[in-house]
Amino acid sequence: MIKNKEEKTIKETVEDFFCSDSIPATATKFLLMTVALGGVAFVGALAPGLISLADEFKPNGRNRYSKKEIKNAVYNLKKRKLIKIIKDKDGKVTVELTNKGKKRTKEVVFEDLNISKPKKWDKKWRVLIFDIPTKPKIYNRSRNAIRLKIKELGFFQLQKSVWIYPYECEDEILLVAEIYNVQRYIEILTVENLLHEQDLLKFFKL
Repeated sequence: MIKNKEEKTIKETVEDFFCSDSIPATATKFLLMTVALGGVAFVGALAPGLISLADEFKPNGRNRYSKKEIKNAVYNLKKRKLIKIIKDKDGKVTVELTNKGKKRTKEVVFEDLNISKPKKWDKKWRVLIFDIPTKPKIYNRSRNAIRLKIKELGFFQLQKSVWIYPYECEDEILLVAEIYNVQRYIEILTVENLLHEQDLLKFFKL
């Protein structure tokens, strides 16, 4: 198991998401991620307030979302029970994620997850080991999903449940494990030498 490493909070993963270059373009996803930065509160009409809020977190190069797009996004998020909107007698509007919304936030980050590659390799290998049970079925599905994601991220499969990567990736793997609730079945080792690393050097073009 991974020790001495705190799991990323939703806020931290969302902040990383906004710093990435691959943010989904839909207003619905963008609004979900904006609300995920913390409970949103303002006075006034819902759509204009959310448009103003979205502009605060707007990445470079992103066009302003229209009032109609924000309205549709709010409708979609409410219909799917991902957010809750609370209005008090003083006209204050609070928008918060539901538990389902928090889960979906992590999934959005997961879908768009990538590992940053430093300009210079530190000549250390990250060895990912996982031994996820086959039962109950939810674990079996989790194992298959994680395996597919690891392959997508570019890991080298050394053995059935042993994967190699040359760059720091603990935070990203922790996020994947947290989404599927299998943290206790995953371990990451950092090693300086591997017996057959020539094959790895060729695979990763190092």
